[in-house]
Amino acid sequence: MTTQYKGTVWITGASSGLGFSLVEKYLIKGWKVIASSRSKGALEPLLNSDDGLHSEQGALSFVAFDIANEQSVDAVRNALQQESATLDIAILNAGTCEYLDIDEPDWTMMSKMNHINYIGLVNSVEVCLPMLKKADNPLLVGVSSQAVNAAFPKAEAYGASKAAIRYFLSSLRMDLKQFNIDVSCILPGFVDTPLTKKNDFSMPFLMSSEVAANRILGALERRPFEYAFPKRLSVMLWLARAFPKTWLRLNATKPNPT
Repeated sequence: MTTQYKGTVWITGASSGLGFSLVEKYLIKGWKVIASSRSKGALEPLLNSDDGLHSEQGALSFVAFDIANEQSVDAVRNALQQESATLDIAILNAGTCEYLDIDEPDWTMMSKMNHINYIGLVNSVEVCLPMLKKADNPLLVGVSSQAVNAAFPKAEAYGASKAAIRYFLSSLRMDLKQFNIDVSCILPGFVDTPLTKKNDFSMPFLMSSEVAANRILGALERRPFEYAFPKRLSVMLWLARAFPKTWLRLNATKPNPT
């Protein structure tokens, strides 16, 4: 008997944090999930379980993908096509974060962050676009960040790469309309993940990856152009843009004591 799934979704950056929580949520909802990351990480128990979520509700498979490796695009697409002829949803979530130390700046970080976060997302679009075009009502989702809504100290590389993602998706939406492909840009605030655990600064309105995943799933049912959350952070960053001098005074990096 052929199992009927609600659809097929590809999720990148799926081995931990927000990506892993999205995998779990879609499995519970009865989707066929193709998870990608450089390694299986937290996915290993689900992939090896005989009685886990993937066997009783949804279905889970894994395709390794280093998003920064352009040379792997064709191989990854071929691997995805072995799992499914089409994709109903692609959630391009993979990325990383590093901060600039202005006292001892590593300027190569600019290229590194741009290549992983922005070019990595572009590579992911190149992988999945032919499969989305074959679906009846496809949705392409890219994860940016609320960091694009106001400047943060030390976030030059990270914020710029996420801003590039936002513009890229906005422009891509115009070109993909002819193929009936919807494009959504997700702008999360601070989410409790292995990456944010490294932060040594205050993270207002920090939420768990499970809560963030639930909010994203709910938003994607409406297929918004953009979805920024939590709203309290959105309001705070709106005020930062409205009163930039006050934001600078409150958040500028303080000189190191001599």
